[in-house]
Amino acid sequence: MDNNQAENAIRPSVIGRKNWTFSVSEAGAEANAICLSMAETAKANGVDFYQYLVKLRTKLPNLDIHRTLETLNQYMPWSKTIQATCAKK
Repeated sequence: MDNNQAENAIRPSVIGRKNWTFSVSEAGAEANAICLSMAETAKANGVDFYQYLVKLRTKLPNLDIHRTLETLNQYMPWSKTIQATCAKK
């Protein structure tokens, strides 16, 4: 048994960590962690990250997600609608 898959998944983060140590603030570091987490989750679910970001940035501002949090489930990388519209080709 080996952990090659896990090592390959975190390699981009490890390579860039020296650059990210210069985050100006904790908020910047947290934003970076969120973006990397989104990218890796999209990649793990076979979603094209660029298409996924475009979809999120165009649809989410028009939704009332503060009242109905279950609406967010439709925009997770593993949802059927995202899989259908943003799948890697």
